[in-house]
Amino acid sequence: MIDNPRLELLLAKQGRSIAIALVVIGALAIGATGWAVANPETTTSPTFEEERVTADAQTSAVVTESGTLWTEGERLTNSSVYFLNTSPELTVEPETRLRNDGGVPVEDGSVTHELTLRFEATRDGASFWNETHQVLRESPSVENGVATSDATIDVESYRQRQRELQREVSGIGTVQLTLELRVEYDTGRQQGTLTTTTPVRITDDAYWLEESLSDAATHSYQSGTNRTTESRSPALIGGLSVLGTLSLAGAAFVSRRSPTDIEAARRAVHEQRYAEWISRGSIPMWIGDYHVSLDTLEDVVDVAIDTNERVVHDEQRGLFAVVNDGVVYYYSDRGLWEETAWPEMDLEEQPAVIDGDGDVSAEDLSELDPSDEFASPEDPDGFEDDEEVWEQL
Repeated sequence: MIDNPRLELLLAKQGRSIAIALVVIGALAIGATGWAVANPETTTSPTFEEERVTADAQTSAVVTESGTLWTEGERLTNSSVYFLNTSPELTVEPETRLRNDGGVPVEDGSVTHELTLRFEATRDGASFWNETHQVLRESPSVENGVATSDATIDVESYRQRQRELQREVSGIGTVQLTLELRVEYDTGRQQGTLTTTTPVRITDDAYWLEESLSDAATHSYQSGTNRTTESRSPALIGGLSVLGTLSLAGAAFVSRRSPTDIEAARRAVHEQRYAEWISRGSIPMWIGDYHVSLDTLEDVVDVAIDTNERVVHDEQRGLFAVVNDGVVYYYSDRGLWEETAWPEMDLEEQPAVIDGDGDVSAEDLSELDPSDEFASPEDPDGFEDDEEVWEQL
C-alpha cells in the first residue's frame, strides 16, 4: 500500500477526482504538444531604413588682378586664405544631399538654404549687441538627391563695417563676424533643420573662414515588416510531452493504488499522529471490571492523555484500549468488547474423513441409524430414562 497515511487518506477521499484531473491535464498537454509541433511560431518584426541628410558649403573667389601668385580671371576654390586686393569677393555655394540606405538619392525632397553674416559685439565672452545681414535664402530644386545654391559676398564692404563697429566699441569690447548656414529640408518622410557656423577673419590684406560649414543628420523610418516562421521551442514541446506522460501515468497510479476504505485510511492517519501514545500489545478478554466503548481513536488517546496512561493496540483483536482503575476505555471498528474476542472466521462445513487408522468422517456418521442401539419403539430417541439417569448421577 502507500507508506504515507495522509496521502493514503487523501487518495481514499479524493482519488477519483485526482485521477480524472490528471487524465484531463495529460490529454490537454499531449494535445498542446501536437498543436505546437503542427503550428510553428510566426513572428512579425518591422524593417527599418535610414535617410541621411548632409549639408556643406564650398567657397571660391575669382582673381581680379594679376600678381606674382595668380593671374586675372583664375578661380580659387576652397582656399584656406584669400587676398583682398586680388580676390575681394567670396562666393559661397551651399550643397545639400538627400540619400536613402545604400546611397539611393531622394528625388521628391525639398530644401531651403539660408546664409547669414552676423556682427556680434562681446565683452568678457558675453554678447551685448549684434547685427545680422541675410546673404541668401533660396529653395533650389532637388536633382538626383542634390540641392545647390550660391551667393557672392563683397568682403571689402564687410571689412569696412567691422572697422566702423570696432571703433564704436573700442575699449569696451570686440566685434566678431560670423557666417551661418541654415538648411531646412523635407525628405517626404522626415523633416528637419541643419545649422552650422564659422567665424570669418578679415585683416587689412586677407580673409578666411576659420572652420568648414558642414553638418549632417540621420533618420530611421519603418519601411515594412518581416515575417519569420520558426519551430516552437524544443523545451516547450518537451515540457508539454513530459507533463502529459507524467499526468497519465499518475492517473493510472492513483486509480490502481487508491484505498477504498476511507475509515481505515483515516485510522492510519490517527495512528501516525498519536504514535507517541500508542504501544503494540495483547489485551486479554478478562481484563477490567467495566468496558467503555468510545466512538473514535482520538477519544481513546484523549483518555490516555488525561489519565497519563498508554494506549495499547491489539492488532489481533483490532482494538485500541486504555486501562485505568479497572475501567477499560476502548475503540474498535469491529464493534463492542465481546465482538472483538475472536477474529472473524469462515466456518463453512468441512467433510469429516475417516482415514486408514479408523477416524470417522461426517459423511459416515450421517449414514448411521440413530435407532440401532439406544432407541426402542417406545423411545425412538433413546432418552426414555433421562430422569432416571440424572437421579443416579
